[in-house]
Amino acid sequence: MTIKHYSLICACLLTFGTAAAQEQKTTIADFAWLAGCWDGSGGGRESLEHWMKPSGQTMLGMSRTVAGGKTVAFEFLQLREQEGNIFYIAKPSGQAEASFKLVKYENNEAVFENPEHDFPQRIFYRLEKDGSLAAAIEGMSKGKLKKIDFPMKRAKCDQ
Repeated sequence: MTIKHYSLICACLLTFGTAAAQEQKTTIADFAWLAGCWDGSGGGRESLEHWMKPSGQTMLGMSRTVAGGKTVAFEFLQLREQEGNIFYIAKPSGQAEASFKLVKYENNEAVFENPEHDFPQRIFYRLEKDGSLAAAIEGMSKGKLKKIDFPMKRAKCDQ
């Protein structure tokens, strides 16, 4: 085998390896960075979000916001891997459950979407380099694009 042939074979193998790596599916295990407790308190509100570690193709979460000594909002959350897709399922403050499909996952940033939902239509989670969590909801509301940011930092889970 000549050096020319060897180089061509190596180039083909590298190309195939890169393409195969890009086709890997995102799994619940990829969201391990989200597990734990997150504090988004501020503006006179105590807001905490807690996620269990990935197991059994799910992550379960919950959040609660307290203001003036009363719970003003709560949400039961779920990341569920099913049929090769990942869904963010939310049941906020006694409202109907809503499901959002993962449409983008890259570098500890996830975007979930449900264009049929009233508001929001998109949910974002991103682990920042400093270890904080940037979460947001976005979508059309009353004919206008609306986005609400929820910056959070790691917290002890004993709260």
